[in-house]
Amino acid sequence: MPTATTSTKSKTKSTGSKAAGKSTAAKGESKSSSKAAKTTESKGKTSSASSKSKTSSSARTAKTTRSGAAKKNQAPAEKNIISTMVDKVSGLFASANPNAVDLLKADHDRVEKLFEKVKANEDGNNAPVFKKIKAELDVHTHIEETIFYPYLLDKGDKELKKIVQEGIEEHRQAKMFLGELDSLAGTTDKFKAKIKVLMEDIEHHVKEEEDGMFPMAEDQFSSEALEKLGARMEAEKAAFNRPNSKSVPSIRSASH
Repeated sequence: MPTATTSTKSKTKSTGSKAAGKSTAAKGESKSSSKAAKTTESKGKTSSASSKSKTSSSARTAKTTRSGAAKKNQAPAEKNIISTMVDKVSGLFASANPNAVDLLKADHDRVEKLFEKVKANEDGNNAPVFKKIKAELDVHTHIEETIFYPYLLDKGDKELKKIVQEGIEEHRQAKMFLGELDSLAGTTDKFKAKIKVLMEDIEHHVKEEEDGMFPMAEDQFSSEALEKLGARMEAEKAAFNRPNSKSVPSIRSASH
């Protein structure tokens, strides 16, 4: 009987030892699992912090990029404003001191537009349009003959003087047609024939001036000289258009 009791105790101890081993293993596993969880949590926090850091960095980069782009866009805008202001100021000075050649070309353009109206209404009454044509040509030929042509005859070379003399003769013929047309009714065949010849003569005259006389004048005289001429011509044009004003006598009238 003692032997059986000893065996039973031995089994009990063995069983207890196994249970203790299992308990210790379970605790070990629990601790290991707990450590792993903490490690995972720690990694998650680190990853989250890193993600936040990257997000913040990206945000800062985006702000910097937007700020840089805004500055770049602002710079051209400021340049455009300055450029516009400079152009306006330059335009004021340009209008105050017109170039003689540009002034005469502007006159040519206005007359040509009136010619287009006549051509578009060949069978109609063009007397009202002719009145405007005559007014434009009267003042235009006047400022050329009183200021522009005399200056070119005095300061220009031989070839330029020759072209100016031809221009004066063309003016004489144009004035003859203007006088005749002014006394005719716009619906008559005679009026229609004469205004057609007048337009052809003026267009020929304009071509000779713009292709020959004006480029030669620009080559032989400084911009400052042409601007001074332009200012005088502009003032004379204003005086010519004022009623009862005393304008400068033309080349032809001054010679008689």
